[in-house]
This record gives sequence, structure tokens and C-alpha cells, in this order.
Amino acid sequence: MWIDLVILLAKIAVVFAGIMTGAFVLTWAERKQSALMADRIGANRCAILGIKLWGLINSLADALKLIFKEDFLPPKGLRVLHAIAPIFAMFPVFVTFAVLPFGPPLQIAGKEIPLQILTLDIGLLYILAFGGMAVYGVMLAGWASNNKYSLLGGMRGSAQMISYEIIIGLSLIGPVMVFGTLDPGRMVVAQNDLLWGWLPKWGIIVQPLAFLLFLPAAMAETKRAPFDLPEGESEIIGFSLEYSGMRWGMFFLGEFAEIVVLGAVMATVFFGGYQVPYLFSGAEAASLPGFHFPWGGYLPLGEWWIVALRVLSFGFKVLCLMWLQMQIRWTFPRFRYDQLMRVSWREMMPLALANIAVTGIVIMLVSR
Repeated sequence: MWIDLVILLAKIAVVFAGIMTGAFVLTWAERKQSALMADRIGANRCAILGIKLWGLINSLADALKLIFKEDFLPPKGLRVLHAIAPIFAMFPVFVTFAVLPFGPPLQIAGKEIPLQILTLDIGLLYILAFGGMAVYGVMLAGWASNNKYSLLGGMRGSAQMISYEIIIGLSLIGPVMVFGTLDPGRMVVAQNDLLWGWLPKWGIIVQPLAFLLFLPAAMAETKRAPFDLPEGESEIIGFSLEYSGMRWGMFFLGEFAEIVVLGAVMATVFFGGYQVPYLFSGAEAASLPGFHFPWGGYLPLGEWWIVALRVLSFGFKVLCLMWLQMQIRWTFPRFRYDQLMRVSWREMMPLALANIAVTGIVIMLVSR
């Protein structure tokens, strides 16, 4: 019992450290990447003993500033709701990662240890359920501030998030139908199969339209450019207007942490999760663990090397998807609010429903 508790706490610590590290680095990466794309230098002023670390010290300085900055509560605001709104913004992000496997199960002293905090048969429903809780944080922040501009920002943000959560849910139905499971762990295992003996059966191969719908919907869910309508200064004042210090920082950090988690969800559902093409172990390798290439070549590897490669593969995929989100973010201008809502309800939703119908027809024809 104690061993299981220690293992669980260790997995939670690894996931929490990974998300927080990713969110911290993203605050620096966004500045530097946007600067490079705009032919600027970016953050480069702060230094410790003359060491700037390419601008990373700026992110550390920002964190310290937010920690020691005065906390502000609107005189007529709702104290309790104003305090818990940032928690609703951050908590669902970290809980969502619990069902995502970041590596294959480990075999230690005859005991199988899944590299996954929580194993659920309805893992994708769990992700959608807790992901939807972030709406409460946005709406509560606007309502509890007792400021009409904050309330308008909260209402706008809630409408945007609800609209694109529907697209996210519909786009995930296709992969669920193809792989026949709601469990992300089983979905990753299913993606290690090969189509026609050489093409990895990744979600993006069998459900390309679902990925093309999921990616912009996930970016809109984070409320970052070009979908940062709740905080469009030229149009409306954001829902976090009456926040300062670390409470404002929790909203900001939650958005960056959400980029990391959404990258992990996309990697799990559409890019094979921790799987590496042609790398097999256990029963799937026919007692010969290693790379089994379609042209007949074989490269043997030990089980621990396979585990290490797969964990690194998952991290690499998440990093690439984070970079892709950043690249798109600084390429397109901000949408108008009417454009954003029209794209969701009148263009993306019909495509998502059509994808479900076509997927069902294809599965029915293939199974005959």
C-alpha cells in the first residue's frame, strides 16, 4: 500500500513538474519567437551577475514581481468568488493530464507500473468534463469583480470556450470510433499498429479532418492570439481587469499550462502518444524487442532503452505541438468576435458532424 502511494506521488510530481516547466519556458518562448517573427530582439534586459540566459531571466523576474505585487480586491467585489476564480482557471488544466500516458508501463520486480496517474475506461470523457470547468473560472472572474467591463469580458470568454469545447468533443468522436475506446492508454496502444504493413496507424493518418478541427478549437480554448477575444484591448476590457499580483498570474500561467496539456492530448490522440514507429516490445515484438522495419531489417534494443525512447518520443511530440501553436499564434491577426463564432457554429460544426457520419459509414463498410 505504501509503495503504491509513493509511486502515485512520484508520478504526480513528475507530471506537475513537467507542466510547470513547460508553462514557464513558454512564457519565454512566446516572447522570443514573436520577436524573431517581427524582426525584434525580444526579452533580454534582466540578468543575474551579468548572465541573461537568452532572456530566461526575464521570465524569472516576472514571476518574482507577481509574487510580491500587491493583491487587489475591488471594493464592491465578491471576496470569496474573486479569490477562487483563478483556482478554477488552473485546477482543471493539471487534473486533465492525469489520464494521459506519458510512457509505456514499467516492469519493476515483477510489478507493472503504468506511466499514467489515473487509468480510466472513459478517459476522454474525463478530459472533456474537467476541461469544461475552466469556463467557471472565466465567468466567476468577470462576475465577482463587480465591474461591467469585466463581466462583459467573462461572458465573451465563456461563450467562446463553450462554442469550441463542442468542436473539441465532436472532433474526438472520430478517433474514438476508429480505435474503439475512450481510454487514452488503449488508444495509444492501438496506434502502434501498421496500415498496409508500413504506415503507422496514428490518429492523424486515419482521422486527418478531426485533427484539423481539433487544433484550432484547442487554440481557441486557450484564449490566446489569434483567439484572444476576451482580452481584445481594442474592443473590450478582459475578464481579469480587477486582478493583480499572483492571482492575475494564475490566469496567465493557466493559459500557458493549457497549451502544454492540449499539446499532450493531441500527441496522445493523433500522433501515437509515446509510440515510436516500428518500435515494438513485449508480445507485439514476438519476443524480439526493438525496431522491426517494414523492409525486413531488425535493430534489437533492451526493454529499458525502449521505455526511454518512448518517453522521449512523447516529450518531443508535445514540444513540437507547442511550437506549432506558437507559430500559428504569431502568424495570423486577431479574429473579430462575429468571425470567431461564425467559424465555430456555421463552418467547423458541420464539418465535425460530417466527419462522424463518414467515419461511421467507412467503419460499417470495412467491417462487412
